[in-house]
Amino acid sequence: MRFKVVIFDFDGTLADTRKAIVIAKQDTMRAYGLPVLDEETCASTIGLTARAGFQKFYPDASDELLEKLVVSYRARFDELKTEMPPERFPGVDQVLSALKDMGVMRTIATARNKKSLYEFLSDWGLNDAFSYILAGEDTKRLKPYPDAVLKTLEDMSFRAEEALVVGDMPVDIGMGKSAGAFTCGVTYGNGKREDLEKAGADYIIDSIDELLSIVTA
Repeated sequence: MRFKVVIFDFDGTLADTRKAIVIAKQDTMRAYGLPVLDEETCASTIGLTARAGFQKFYPDASDELLEKLVVSYRARFDELKTEMPPERFPGVDQVLSALKDMGVMRTIATARNKKSLYEFLSDWGLNDAFSYILAGEDTKRLKPYPDAVLKTLEDMSFRAEEALVVGDMPVDIGMGKSAGAFTCGVTYGNGKREDLEKAGADYIIDSIDELLSIVTA
């Protein structure tokens, strides 16, 4: 088997959280009298921390304002996730189960905060589906820096060439490539195929089911 560990992104790769994220961002912008950006623009920073996303949108914003935006956004997201609960993409449970049966380790490397991430996994009964999890607080530098992948490899005693990083955004591909791992972009999330290709993804899939043939090749 080619890969011994698969390192998954969360938002846009395992979970369809786009609608709640975009609305929460837009409502936060509106609440603070900021220019309200369109859906595509708001979705373009999924994969980054909430703070990094707002900083990209409003580069002149003060640290104080950025902190307020993050707090407001997270509170609104918590409301929306009960009104419009994010769901796992079709096939996720089956693929995770198949990887487990094959003896392939499943891990997560995400910029999502730990509280929110573990709440989702608990609600979905997926706490035991992953052997190792890194949330946004667990490394100093986040995507596209390689820190989360390097920490995963070190702590689990894998070599970079044994790992496949799976994500829907160019920052996921950048994170994996910078760590020396193989990368797989998914087109069913928030990223575009051409952007994943430009980022240098080794593989690109349109459905998570296709991942199994890559792992077993």
